[in-house]
Amino acid sequence: MEGLPKLRVALVFSILLIFLTSSISSSSLQDIQIVNAERRIDLSSHIIRVYLTLKVENTGASPASEILVAFPPTQVENIATVKGAATAGKRKKKTYVPLTVTPTTLPDAPDGVQFYSVALLNPLKPGETVTVEVLYVLTRSLEPFPEEISQSEPQLVYFRDSAIILSPYHVKEQTTFVKTPSNKVESFTRVEPTNRAGAEIKYGQYDIRTPYSYSPILVHFENNSPFSVVEELVREVEISHWGSLQITEHYTLAHAGARHKGVFSRVEYQSRPSISGVSSFKQLIARLPPRVHSVYYRDGIGNISTSHLRTSNSKSELEIEPRYPLFGGWKATFVIGYGLPLEDFLFESADGKRYLNFTFGCPLVNTVVDKFTMKVVLPEGSKDPSAVVPFPVEQHLETSYSYLDVVGRTVVVLEKKNVAPEHGIPFQVYYNFNPVFMLAEPFMLVSVFFLFFVACVTYLHMDISIRKS
Repeated sequence: MEGLPKLRVALVFSILLIFLTSSISSSSLQDIQIVNAERRIDLSSHIIRVYLTLKVENTGASPASEILVAFPPTQVENIATVKGAATAGKRKKKTYVPLTVTPTTLPDAPDGVQFYSVALLNPLKPGETVTVEVLYVLTRSLEPFPEEISQSEPQLVYFRDSAIILSPYHVKEQTTFVKTPSNKVESFTRVEPTNRAGAEIKYGQYDIRTPYSYSPILVHFENNSPFSVVEELVREVEISHWGSLQITEHYTLAHAGARHKGVFSRVEYQSRPSISGVSSFKQLIARLPPRVHSVYYRDGIGNISTSHLRTSNSKSELEIEPRYPLFGGWKATFVIGYGLPLEDFLFESADGKRYLNFTFGCPLVNTVVDKFTMKVVLPEGSKDPSAVVPFPVEQHLETSYSYLDVVGRTVVVLEKKNVAPEHGIPFQVYYNFNPVFMLAEPFMLVSVFFLFFVACVTYLHMDISIRKS
């Protein structure tokens, strides 16, 4: 009974705190307005890139430190990455400064709306304006329609969005441009004023829109770009302090476009390449690090000879061809492996730790990865491993065993879903290593040969014949 008054006080305090938080957040949203917004949606491939330019003004009485960007529920699961930058200057003299972008929530927001907070470099004072540019990437957002096509039919897809930019702020002026791969557009929703010129559709200018305004649009157009999706990629980076990195990549590749129907005719495919199988793909390019060596490309059957490697001092490109062209719904599994010089990727930090500096993501050009697993196999005897990745990933440790291992090798495992080409940036794995462990395997080999030699000498000098006493 004595605890009831305290419980009531805590409950009242919680209610007041929630009320004050929602009031502060709503008032801070009212203090910001978007003077001008321009959005450019690039639909030239199956990976959608949206460039959003916002001119923001602080109309309140207190400085603002962040800008919120909203996404509708239909896009939340398809967001691969969101990046922000502050701009200064004009045209050729324009400079970009990266801004920190983090997911956030609002208590009074519509159901299912996802927010990202873009932190400003300096607090925006009352009456001041700032221009912020946002890039976000959407994957698996194009719907094939029809869902099944024959070998000779082009691929048509749907794209759904809003002509009005979804925002928690008042927007004075806004315009949206939608760029398609070609001028072959079947239909599109009109929200006046709407204009189309070739492969570009312009929505707007729209004036004075209230927060959370939304006007759905549907664009039906032809898109025959390769819908290459790696359903699962497991990349293993094995570090050897004897001078090399060994990379092994296991792919499960799929064509995520309209499913192929009917019988596949190779004769028609090869004789009419401009008409037959225009939405299929038969080759991919993997961008590998420079100074790559010992490259191989194989599948479950064996080595695949239809590959070409081009190397230079700055980059390496591996052109690969599966055993058969991939149509919608078809899959292929294969392995790519190669070696790299250790001195290009392994360094020593100021505190004495070793660290690997390597690139995250998939090396295949313009490819999405549904599930990506990066395994960094450290040398035996490594301690205190830690990974530094510039975006959220799942991390855990494993132990693997190889030839002549005693206690096993520590494996740092990084996992991420919905990986886009924009995730191909460097990350680091730090660890402590005692050079004495480098002598472990040579010592084991020497010991085995020495014991074998002693056993042979002992055997030759032993007299095991049976004699009469």
